[in-house]
Amino acid sequence: MRKLQAAVGSNLGKQAASQERRKKRAPNSSQAKPSAPKDLANQQEEKIFQASVSPYHLFRNRTEITAFRKSLLSWYDTEKRDLPWRRQAEDEADLDRRAYAVWVSEVMLQQTQVATVINYYTRWMQKWPTLQNLANASLEEVNQLWAGLGYYSRGRRLQEGARKVVEELGGHMPRTADTLQQLLPGVGRYTAGAIASIAFGQATGVVDGNVVRVLCRVRAIGADPKSTLVSQHLWSLAQQLVDPNRPGDFNQAAMELGATVCTPQRPLCSQCPVQSLCRARQRVEQEQFSASWNLQGTLDVEDCTPITGKCQLCLPSTEPWNHTLGVANFPRKASRRPPREEYLAICVLEQPRALGGTHILLVQRPSSGLLAGLWEFPSVTLEHSGQHQHKDLLQKLQSWTGPLPATHLQYLGEVSHTFSHIKLTYQVYGLALEGQTPVTTPPGARWLTREEFHTAAVSTAMKKVFRVYEDHQPGTCKGSKRSQLSSPSSQKKPSWKKPNRGQQVLDSFFWPHVPTDTPSLNSAAQ
Repeated sequence: MRKLQAAVGSNLGKQAASQERRKKRAPNSSQAKPSAPKDLANQQEEKIFQASVSPYHLFRNRTEITAFRKSLLSWYDTEKRDLPWRRQAEDEADLDRRAYAVWVSEVMLQQTQVATVINYYTRWMQKWPTLQNLANASLEEVNQLWAGLGYYSRGRRLQEGARKVVEELGGHMPRTADTLQQLLPGVGRYTAGAIASIAFGQATGVVDGNVVRVLCRVRAIGADPKSTLVSQHLWSLAQQLVDPNRPGDFNQAAMELGATVCTPQRPLCSQCPVQSLCRARQRVEQEQFSASWNLQGTLDVEDCTPITGKCQLCLPSTEPWNHTLGVANFPRKASRRPPREEYLAICVLEQPRALGGTHILLVQRPSSGLLAGLWEFPSVTLEHSGQHQHKDLLQKLQSWTGPLPATHLQYLGEVSHTFSHIKLTYQVYGLALEGQTPVTTPPGARWLTREEFHTAAVSTAMKKVFRVYEDHQPGTCKGSKRSQLSSPSSQKKPSWKKPNRGQQVLDSFFWPHVPTDTPSLNSAAQ
């Protein structure tokens, strides 16, 4: 506690100066206020629910809330990471440009690690520093810059939103969480709250995967955080805690705490600024004391006493306390459905003697659905058995090039790629036109050099497929095997067994960082 007090004292000047800058840049009161009062029915429902919740899962009084705010913000002022979107929001005086910078970072950070986002964010803001710049860009350009970041619909919705702001809202971002969520495509409750609090200073709480973990541990909430009841309670706690004087900093501090200290596994409780207020920590101490004395409940620690019936926020009786997890008992990780499996035969079709060097054929995916609008190699979907894949793929290729000899189609190997909800296994083939050049390129297709392929709007899965193709080119260590795969008699039929090697997931999940906007959620402080 002395260390904390010393840290607070040493940063008073710094905080005062920072708050002064924020006041100068903050919007006027009419901008920060919601455009309409909160729905009365929802407000009444929340009051009824809060009345039934045990005080054990609540903050007891204003003093406890104030202590939480001060401790968390003091820690954040000294320990926060230096991230480009934070610098931009801090330094940008123009409200619309500040909100746009926060918006971009929040969308990119959904389901994606901070380390991955930094480079993408920097390149994005250099290319499109304003809403107007992004609105004027083509979807092809957006997809090209987004390639490899995953969840590609995010980039498309971001551009759709920018165009709506420019064309329908006079170039000005909505100023409140309610209007942001109502008017902008792809902006849900979390993203709207993050933009409104960080860019416009609106005192609105946010709940993402990191905040879920912090709140569940601080108030010992062990029930499924994705359930409607628990989610409602977490949002209520977040709104209750947010500091009205520094809402943006507070929300980022809560996310930062979950990202760097209150982590899913091996949390650094000794470094936590709010450990004295943490019910999960108290529960660990109680369990350790009981175990050491082989007794039950002898330590004087507050416990849950539900007002009516069984508590709906505590750990379920089917999942008792796990001594090996400690505070990580909260929240319990919900079971996730395994991704469905699909199989495709895919071919890298090349023109080795094309003008300017070898060219490869890419075709564009449909404008909606998985990987919408991105480019890929020609492929066909297969049944689980993999029967007739050679014939089906050849027919697909002939629709682009005309007649082709079946013996030229060479099996190169297998590669798997997992998205959030689907696992795709590709049987990779190669085929060289050997002087045969199509008279025309069909609509929705294009021929690219190898260098152009690496900068095109293609998914990480296609880059994996291309690496298999390159490994079998003459001069590579695997190229010598190519001739063995050329004849149908020597070509092994690909196995549909589950690969032994580990699968690389396209979109890296930052600690379960799921913003409550979409079926999953995220934050600027992953």
